[in-house]
Amino acid sequence: MLVYYPDIKPYARHRLAVDAPHELYVEECGNPDGLPVVVIHGGPGVTGVAKNRSLFDPSQYRIILFDQRGCGRSTPYAEIEGNHTQALVADIEAIRVFFDIPEWIVCGGSWGATLALLYAQNHVDRVKALLLRSTWLGRNSDIDWLYKSGANKVFPDYWEDFLHPLSSEQRHNCLQSYHQLMTSENDLLRMSAAKSWALWGSRCATLRPNVRVVEQYAEPHRAIAMTLIQTHYFVNNGFLSDNEILANAKKLRAMPGIIIHGRYDMISPLEASMSLHELWPESQLNIVRDAGHSASEPSIVDAMIRATRDLARRFSDDNNGDSRG
Repeated sequence: MLVYYPDIKPYARHRLAVDAPHELYVEECGNPDGLPVVVIHGGPGVTGVAKNRSLFDPSQYRIILFDQRGCGRSTPYAEIEGNHTQALVADIEAIRVFFDIPEWIVCGGSWGATLALLYAQNHVDRVKALLLRSTWLGRNSDIDWLYKSGANKVFPDYWEDFLHPLSSEQRHNCLQSYHQLMTSENDLLRMSAAKSWALWGSRCATLRPNVRVVEQYAEPHRAIAMTLIQTHYFVNNGFLSDNEILANAKKLRAMPGIIIHGRYDMISPLEASMSLHELWPESQLNIVRDAGHSASEPSIVDAMIRATRDLARRFSDDNNGDSRG
């Protein structure tokens, strides 16, 4: 089984001003003359993970990572003003223009896969290939699965913990109620809600219980931003029309892509990637038999690194040692 490449540090860090008041943190790692890839983290509201750098051979790839609006090292922190899906897609293109990269590989997991697909559908001529993990399509049914009826039947004990901050009346619409709690003036209510929200998602994310993942997402500073931004997006149906990505899947035709999905994914069930693959036959679907949703599960890491190696081999002749345009 393949494991992460050794940890690396960025060779350049940037601040990119987009729509006021937002400023993005962007970094470059690996080979400045390598095959360019942009890595889009999950969420919404979850910062980029340093381990994403280590999914790519640093001798072959120019690896570009960034924190989305309102999270991580982007500023202002936990800001929902001007924070919506179309703006995030525009930010990805702004980063490409900033670096003057003609084409790049676009890689995203979970919510990052949502953004990668939307970006590819809007900028077909800028995408060499897509690499997607744990595809989340942003349909109403996808939101309902996690916050209304679906995953709660698999994890009823965890669901009870998730409902704990809500009154019996508030439980009729968990999303709206959580959003109201996160936008209240009461810091104690906000902290309690954020912790419960983060615990629910992190407990559902892995095939086997993983204390490290739970602790990572339940850390208070991270949990508050994540919960505020996620509830902001989900009460607005992801700022998408229902089934928008699949309805536009024909725009991906002739675009190469690799889709990696854990068979036991309880945050975004496998049906999402299978439905996408059916409408995008040029893609390669890799069902990981012993994994859930999390990017850190060993068999997911193995599948991702195999995919990045395959793409490097495929495009090595095209790169010609110069990715700067």
